[in-house]
Amino acid sequence: MRIIFLLLFTFCCQTGFSQDFIYPDMLPKSKAIKKLIPPQWKIIDSVSGDLNGDNIEDLAMVLEFYAAVKEPRAYGDNETDLITEVQRPRILAIYFTSGKSFKLASQNNNFILRSEEGGGMGDPLRPMAIKDNKLNLSFEGGSNWKWKLSYSFKFNNQEWQLTTARNYSFHDVTGEINDKEYDFINKTSTAVSGTVSNRKHANITLNQPIKLNKLKTFASFKKPWTWEIKPGEFL
Repeated sequence: MRIIFLLLFTFCCQTGFSQDFIYPDMLPKSKAIKKLIPPQWKIIDSVSGDLNGDNIEDLAMVLEFYAAVKEPRAYGDNETDLITEVQRPRILAIYFTSGKSFKLASQNNNFILRSEEGGGMGDPLRPMAIKDNKLNLSFEGGSNWKWKLSYSFKFNNQEWQLTTARNYSFHDVTGEINDKEYDFINKTSTAVSGTVSNRKHANITLNQPIKLNKLKTFASFKKPWTWEIKPGEFL
């Protein structure tokens, strides 16, 4: 009987994470950063800076779960192309500083790319930055074709709005490049195509308006590569 119990216990432990993973709710307030970290999670990146314009340093953190789990991840059009992957979940947590305490301003369980989503280059996550009251998120990945993605979010009207972004890719062998920059406030985009060696002379630059009724936010932009800005062009 004891052997059967141990076998059942082992089986349950091995399959426990195969069920739907439940994200913890980040602590709404604390004076100590250490207390903000849920059990079995760790901080893998953090940055301090003013995010709400009060000239006081706020806090943004990326946390990672200790184990790999089955997790549905969005691709393509953000809704129908859901792929189940086995990897460590990540959380983006943003805290405003109020007095001597950190108060939760946002928890996002989807936008940060996981360690297995960078292709041949490994973990795609690059260090966060805060500049001009904006949170800048960056990712890199690929193999022969390498890509770099960057996004700037600003807190406005109680939402985290995407203000600018960049999608840069280049080929290791041919030197071919595609560099696309987006200004969502002014609804304009700039695309440069050509090669690295002729970037300033022979490359083609195209400026176009962006059709956008409302700024994307963490709520409406699930994760990188899921926004098809126009046919065949993803960000």
